Amino acid sequence: MELDRDSAGQVLAAPGTGAWRDPLRWLFVPWTVLVFFPFLLVTTVLWGCLAAALSLFSQRTAFHCGTVWAKGLAWVSFVRVRVAGRESARPGQSYVIMTNHQGDYDVVALYGYLHLQFRWVIKQELRKVPVLGWACEKIGHIFIDRSHSRRAIASLEAAKPRLAGGVSVLFFPEGTRSPDGRLGPFKKGGFAMARQLDLPILPVSLAGSWTILPKGCLFPRPGTIHLRFHPPVAPADHPGDEALMAAVRAAISAGSDSTQRVESPKGGPNAP
Repeated sequence: MELDRDSAGQVLAAPGTGAWRDPLRWLFVPWTVLVFFPFLLVTTVLWGCLAAALSLFSQRTAFHCGTVWAKGLAWVSFVRVRVAGRESARPGQSYVIMTNHQGDYDVVALYGYLHLQFRWVIKQELRKVPVLGWACEKIGHIFIDRSHSRRAIASLEAAKPRLAGGVSVLFFPEGTRSPDGRLGPFKKGGFAMARQLDLPILPVSLAGSWTILPKGCLFPRPGTIHLRFHPPVAPADHPGDEALMAAVRAAISAGSDSTQRVESPKGGPNAP
């Protein structure tokens, strides 16, 4: 069988494999079932309801409930988040934030440690999640119907007035979680919005979250997520859409472990 390899000749992890070969994940299954899942349920209901109540007075204040919620989840699941390059984000400036999407713990890292006011662009299906979807709607996050381009565009148009005074919008330009940690192709919606609003794009890289909770796995394992800010990219400096997308992609790729490496069948320091 032919295996995918990177430029150094090392074998790349196949999509969806490796998670359950990790003994550390198995070791933490009892803790996850007995402690993490109940903690997740209780704190989601608690902070979601509080956020919805606070949103009646201030969406900006309500947003901070998500920060506390995310940091609590990181703490109880033994996940550390290391942040670098924060000086690239100027306080009070609104951005179109773009970041790679390795797994569900991206949400924990971004909500808990980005320390910027932002509104997610998230799929319409999440609106149906009890408490969480309701709270996200009240805070002002942006739901889009990915199956209907006109409705998606209308949702983004309606959200434009919210993006002022340092409130940013956050896109996963890949559109979905990576199945293997590698950076996927980008969609154009966020780039078009950045041009229309004349806002700089703030590239952010995430590395390590795929190892903690990859797509298709329900049980997180302890680990470290690296979150790196990159210098903003001005759409006006890149007249063509392809040039703009390439510049942002290069920045995100430079700080993400987009090739999840397996050094040997028995695993190694970079094994999934």
